[in-house]
Amino acid sequence: MKKVNSVEEYIEVNPTYRDALIILRNLLISTELEETIKWSMPTYCLGKKNVLGIGAFKNHFCLWFHQGVFLKDEQGLLINAQENKTKALRQMRFKSKSDINNRIVLSYIKEAIENQLLGKELKPQRKKVNTITVPVELKAALNSNIKLNKSFKAFTTSKQREYCMYIAEAKRDITKQKRLEKIKPMIIKGIGLNDKYKNC
Repeated sequence: MKKVNSVEEYIEVNPTYRDALIILRNLLISTELEETIKWSMPTYCLGKKNVLGIGAFKNHFCLWFHQGVFLKDEQGLLINAQENKTKALRQMRFKSKSDINNRIVLSYIKEAIENQLLGKELKPQRKKVNTITVPVELKAALNSNIKLNKSFKAFTTSKQREYCMYIAEAKRDITKQKRLEKIKPMIIKGIGLNDKYKNC
Protein backbone atom coordinates (compact mmCIF):
# COMPACT_ATOMS: atom_id res chain seq x y z
CA MET A 1 0.00 0.00 0.00
CA LYS A 2 1.41 3.39 -1.03
CA LYS A 3 2.06 5.76 1.87
CA VAL A 4 -0.11 8.86 1.65
CA ASN A 5 -0.16 12.01 3.75
CA SER A 6 -3.61 13.42 3.03
CA VAL A 7 -7.10 12.33 2.02
CA GLU A 8 -6.70 14.27 -1.24
CA GLU A 9 -3.58 12.26 -2.03
CA TYR A 10 -5.39 9.00 -1.17
CA ILE A 11 -8.14 9.90 -3.66
CA GLU A 12 -5.52 10.81 -6.31
CA VAL A 13 -3.76 7.43 -6.04
CA ASN A 14 -7.12 5.64 -6.46
CA PRO A 15 -8.40 7.28 -9.68
CA THR A 16 -10.74 4.37 -10.54
CA TYR A 17 -13.00 5.31 -7.64
CA ARG A 18 -12.20 9.03 -7.45
CA ASP A 19 -15.76 10.39 -7.73
CA ALA A 20 -17.18 7.73 -5.42
CA LEU A 21 -14.53 8.35 -2.75
CA ILE A 22 -15.31 12.07 -2.86
CA ILE A 23 -19.00 11.28 -2.25
CA LEU A 24 -18.15 9.14 0.80
CA ARG A 25 -15.73 11.75 2.08
CA ASN A 26 -18.33 14.51 1.78
CA LEU A 27 -20.84 12.44 3.75
CA LEU A 28 -18.27 11.86 6.50
CA ILE A 29 -17.08 15.47 6.79
CA SER A 30 -20.71 16.64 6.99
CA THR A 31 -20.73 15.08 10.49
CA GLU A 32 -18.77 15.94 13.65
CA LEU A 33 -16.10 13.33 12.83
CA GLU A 34 -12.50 14.51 12.57
CA GLU A 35 -10.67 13.55 9.38
CA THR A 36 -7.14 12.17 9.53
CA ILE A 37 -4.83 9.62 7.89
CA LYS A 38 -4.00 6.37 9.70
CA TRP A 39 -2.43 3.28 8.14
CA SER A 40 -2.18 5.39 4.94
CA MET A 41 -6.00 5.46 4.71
CA PRO A 42 -8.60 8.17 5.42
CA THR A 43 -9.82 7.64 8.98
CA TYR A 44 -12.59 9.45 10.83
CA CYS A 45 -12.47 9.85 14.59
CA LEU A 46 -14.48 11.08 17.51
CA GLY A 47 -12.05 12.33 20.11
CA LYS A 48 -9.23 9.80 19.91
CA LYS A 49 -11.48 6.89 18.90
CA ASN A 50 -11.50 5.53 15.34
CA VAL A 51 -15.09 5.38 14.10
CA LEU A 52 -14.87 4.93 10.32
CA GLY A 53 -12.39 4.61 7.52
CA ILE A 54 -12.44 4.73 3.72
CA GLY A 55 -10.73 1.97 1.74
CA ALA A 56 -10.14 1.49 -1.99
CA PHE A 57 -9.10 -1.87 -3.40
CA LYS A 58 -8.70 -3.51 -6.79
CA ASN A 59 -12.32 -4.66 -7.20
CA HIS A 60 -14.22 -2.52 -4.70
CA PHE A 61 -14.10 0.45 -2.34
CA CYS A 62 -15.63 0.58 1.10
CA LEU A 63 -16.39 2.16 4.41
CA TRP A 64 -14.81 0.52 7.45
CA PHE A 65 -16.91 0.71 10.62
CA HIS A 66 -14.44 0.14 13.44
CA GLN A 67 -17.20 -0.92 15.86
CA GLY A 68 -19.56 -2.10 13.13
CA VAL A 69 -20.56 -5.16 15.15
CA PHE A 70 -22.91 -2.87 17.12
CA LEU A 71 -24.75 -1.49 14.07
CA LYS A 72 -28.30 -2.73 13.52
CA ASP A 73 -27.60 -3.25 9.77
CA GLU A 74 -31.29 -3.29 8.85
CA GLN A 75 -30.34 -3.05 5.15
CA GLY A 76 -27.97 -6.05 5.36
CA LEU A 77 -25.08 -4.05 3.88
CA LEU A 78 -22.28 -4.96 6.26
CA ILE A 79 -19.84 -7.82 5.96
CA ASN A 80 -17.12 -9.20 8.15
CA ALA A 81 -14.13 -9.15 5.80
CA GLN A 82 -12.27 -11.77 7.85
CA GLU A 83 -14.69 -14.26 9.40
CA ASN A 84 -13.47 -15.90 12.62
CA LYS A 85 -10.72 -13.26 12.89
CA THR A 86 -12.33 -9.84 12.95
CA LYS A 87 -14.55 -9.24 15.96
CA ALA A 88 -15.73 -5.60 15.81
CA LEU A 89 -14.79 -4.31 12.34
CA ARG A 90 -17.43 -4.36 9.60
CA GLN A 91 -17.19 -3.30 5.97
CA MET A 92 -19.75 -1.70 3.65
CA ARG A 93 -18.61 -2.49 0.10
CA PHE A 94 -19.38 -0.72 -3.16
CA LYS A 95 -18.48 -1.49 -6.78
CA SER A 96 -19.38 1.91 -8.25
CA LYS A 97 -20.68 5.30 -7.16
CA SER A 98 -24.19 4.29 -8.26
CA ASP A 99 -24.15 1.78 -5.36
CA ILE A 100 -24.00 4.64 -2.85
CA ASN A 101 -27.38 5.61 -1.42
CA ASN A 102 -26.46 8.82 0.42
CA ARG A 103 -29.42 8.70 2.82
CA ILE A 104 -28.83 5.08 3.86
CA VAL A 105 -25.04 5.43 4.11
CA LEU A 106 -25.42 8.58 6.22
CA SER A 107 -27.85 6.78 8.55
CA TYR A 108 -25.20 4.07 9.16
CA ILE A 109 -22.54 6.74 9.76
CA LYS A 110 -24.78 8.57 12.26
CA GLU A 111 -25.58 5.32 14.07
CA ALA A 112 -21.82 4.56 14.32
CA ILE A 113 -21.24 8.04 15.81
CA GLU A 114 -24.09 7.55 18.29
CA ASN A 115 -22.70 4.16 19.32
CA GLN A 116 -19.29 5.74 19.91
CA LEU A 117 -20.86 8.48 22.05
CA LEU A 118 -22.59 5.75 24.06
CA GLY A 119 -19.21 4.07 24.56
CA LYS A 120 -20.08 0.88 22.70
CA GLU A 121 -16.76 -0.79 22.09
CA LEU A 122 -15.56 -4.34 21.61
CA LYS A 123 -11.94 -4.34 22.74
CA PRO A 124 -9.52 -6.86 21.28
CA GLN A 125 -8.85 -9.73 23.63
CA ARG A 126 -5.24 -10.59 24.08
CA LYS A 127 -4.42 -14.19 24.76
CA LYS A 128 -2.27 -14.52 27.82
CA VAL A 129 0.21 -17.32 27.73
CA ASN A 130 1.85 -17.49 31.14
CA THR A 131 3.25 -20.98 31.19
CA ILE A 132 6.67 -21.64 29.71
CA THR A 133 7.88 -25.08 28.72
CA VAL A 134 11.64 -25.11 29.14
CA PRO A 135 13.24 -27.62 26.73
CA VAL A 136 15.16 -30.47 28.36
CA GLU A 137 18.49 -29.26 26.93
CA LEU A 138 18.07 -25.74 28.28
CA LYS A 139 16.79 -27.02 31.63
CA ALA A 140 19.90 -29.20 32.03
CA ALA A 141 22.16 -26.22 31.24
CA LEU A 142 20.32 -24.00 33.72
CA ASN A 143 20.50 -26.63 36.48
CA SER A 144 24.24 -27.09 36.03
CA ASN A 145 25.15 -23.39 35.93
CA ILE A 146 24.02 -21.12 38.80
CA LYS A 147 25.01 -17.88 37.03
CA LEU A 148 23.13 -18.92 33.87
CA ASN A 149 20.08 -19.92 35.92
CA LYS A 150 20.03 -16.64 37.84
CA SER A 151 20.36 -14.56 34.66
CA PHE A 152 17.61 -16.56 32.91
CA LYS A 153 15.21 -16.08 35.86
CA ALA A 154 15.87 -12.30 35.75
CA PHE A 155 14.40 -12.12 32.23
CA THR A 156 10.76 -11.20 31.56
CA THR A 157 8.44 -14.07 30.72
CA SER A 158 8.43 -13.10 27.04
CA LYS A 159 12.25 -13.13 26.82
CA GLN A 160 12.40 -16.51 28.57
CA ARG A 161 9.81 -17.82 26.11
CA GLU A 162 11.85 -16.58 23.11
CA TYR A 163 14.89 -18.55 24.29
CA CYS A 164 12.82 -21.67 25.01
CA MET A 165 11.22 -21.57 21.57
CA TYR A 166 14.61 -20.99 19.91
CA ILE A 167 15.88 -24.28 21.36
CA ALA A 168 12.60 -26.21 21.02
CA GLU A 169 12.15 -25.31 17.33
CA ALA A 170 15.46 -26.92 16.32
CA LYS A 171 14.76 -30.31 14.74
CA ARG A 172 18.08 -32.06 15.34
CA ASP A 173 19.89 -32.57 18.64
CA ILE A 174 23.12 -31.20 17.18
CA THR A 175 21.32 -27.98 16.19
CA LYS A 176 19.82 -27.69 19.67
CA GLN A 177 23.31 -27.98 21.19
CA LYS A 178 24.77 -25.39 18.78
CA ARG A 179 21.95 -22.98 19.61
CA LEU A 180 22.42 -23.63 23.32
CA GLU A 181 26.12 -22.76 23.13
CA LYS A 182 25.27 -19.59 21.21
CA ILE A 183 22.70 -18.32 23.71
CA LYS A 184 24.49 -19.14 27.00
CA PRO A 185 26.78 -16.06 26.92
CA MET A 186 23.83 -13.89 25.82
CA ILE A 187 21.72 -15.06 28.76
CA ILE A 188 24.58 -14.46 31.23
CA LYS A 189 25.01 -10.91 29.86
CA GLY A 190 21.26 -10.28 30.22
CA ILE A 191 20.73 -9.88 26.48
CA GLY A 192 17.37 -10.98 25.10
CA LEU A 193 17.39 -13.20 22.01
CA ASN A 194 15.69 -10.55 19.84
CA ASP A 195 16.96 -7.38 21.56
CA LYS A 196 19.01 -6.29 18.55
CA TYR A 197 15.82 -6.16 16.44
CA LYS A 198 13.81 -4.33 19.10
CA ASN A 199 16.32 -1.52 19.40
CA CYS A 200 16.45 -0.71 15.69
